[in-house]
This record gives sequence, C-alpha cells and structure tokens, in this order.
Amino acid sequence: MYTNIMIAVDGSNESLEAVRQALSLVARGLRAEIALVNVQEPASLLELATQDSDAIAAAAVEAGEHLMAAGAALLDAAGVGYSMEVVLGEPSTVLVDMAEQLNADLVMLGARGMGAIESVLVGSVSKAVIHRCTRPVLIVREPEQPDADVSEEEDEAV
Repeated sequence: MYTNIMIAVDGSNESLEAVRQALSLVARGLRAEIALVNVQEPASLLELATQDSDAIAAAAVEAGEHLMAAGAALLDAAGVGYSMEVVLGEPSTVLVDMAEQLNADLVMLGARGMGAIESVLVGSVSKAVIHRCTRPVLIVREPEQPDADVSEEEDEAV
C-alpha cells in the first residue's frame, strides 16, 4: 500500500489535520516513512541585492522548521519517525518535484477551503498539485467545529 507519505506542512490547522490523518493511518497498522515538507517563497531580487543571501536562506529554513514544529510535535508524541525538508520555490511546483524526489506514494495536503472566486484569483496549491502530480494526492479538510451558538442554546435548555 503506502510506504512513503509526504505531507505538506505550512503551520495551518489544515496541514496539521493532514498530519493527524497520517497518524490515524499509522494507528491502524500502516507502516510508512513520513516526510514533512515546507515550501518557502524564494527571496526577491531586491532582497538578494541588498542582503546576505546565506542569511536569507538560513532565515527561510528557520521559518520553515518553525512552521513544521507543531506537525513534528504530533509525530513525536505518537512515537512516529519522520524526516523534515524545507525547500525554496513556488509551492505547487516544488511539492510535485519533492513527491517525485522522495518517491512518495501518497501526498497529503491540507485544504484551505477557498471559495470559487478566491481560488480563481489567488490560485490553489492543492488544486495545482492534484492536476500536476503523478502520485496519489489526499486533500484533508479540517473537521467542522460545531457552532458556538448551538452549544450555548443547548446549555440554556438544560
């Protein structure tokens, strides 16, 4: 089945849900190598011209590791081994390339839940990955939380 799972982690609740789903698969007996991948936008020409490129690259790696820390903590707490990669570039392109490089047989991404108009204007990383990746892709949505108003009404009824 799946032996190499790549999870795109950007620090969002949706990407953490993808980590939780991978842990759920492992809890059900799946034995897989897990790679957490974070993509950082490359520095602009102005940044490269006015600042130390090594310092910029180090800051990008540090930022990526920081964004993956919560996902890594979930895996650590469950005793599941993993690797972490921080890569610079355009997110959807890099994720497709990393899936190939890591020989991932499953790519997991958190869905941001953009509306149709926002998706057309901004673009969707998950949508681009689905269309361009030759590997199976699992888009994970964060579970819907019950409305606070409903809970308050139930409390008042009791």
